[in-house]
Amino acid sequence: MSFFSRLTDIVTCNLSQLLAQAEDPHAAIAEIIREMREGLSGAQRSVNTAGASEERLRLEIDSHRIQIDMWTGKAREQLLAGIETDARQSLLRKREVEDLIAGLAQQHRAAIATREHLATMQRALEARLAEALRRKESLGGPIQEEAPSNVPSYLTAPHSITEDRHREVDAELQALKEEMRS
Repeated sequence: MSFFSRLTDIVTCNLSQLLAQAEDPHAAIAEIIREMREGLSGAQRSVNTAGASEERLRLEIDSHRIQIDMWTGKAREQLLAGIETDARQSLLRKREVEDLIAGLAQQHRAAIATREHLATMQRALEARLAEALRRKESLGGPIQEEAPSNVPSYLTAPHSITEDRHREVDAELQALKEEMRS
């Protein structure tokens, strides 16, 4: 039985309700966790793909900025040589590259927004998985079951929270300590 048809279903699910409706809560929570791990794995791939797209666009923009400098320098040289027609052509090429950069910059901003959205969704999925694992433990089942060898280790951790999240929590904890000392 599939509990989730979309990743947003995982984020918005009510575990208590799902388990209350299940004939066998132990089997249901195991299936829910398996589906959450699959969803989280897909979310991680999506975040990685979006990050690669963002980086590719950034590199392409940087490459074109170098071309702008090249066309500007070429136009200066041509003016110094007294070839105004060629200098005009070089400046036209420079403008074409600027227009291209403007389009790529728009795509780059969209890629950043997409990556950030996907990363937020991934963190929400990780939170739901951690909740499901705690729920499984409270039902008396082992928190860690056997996972296939092709499943990344971050998906089989008892509380799947990324290192970045740990650093964020540590920084927040330190800020609270400082606030309390004041």
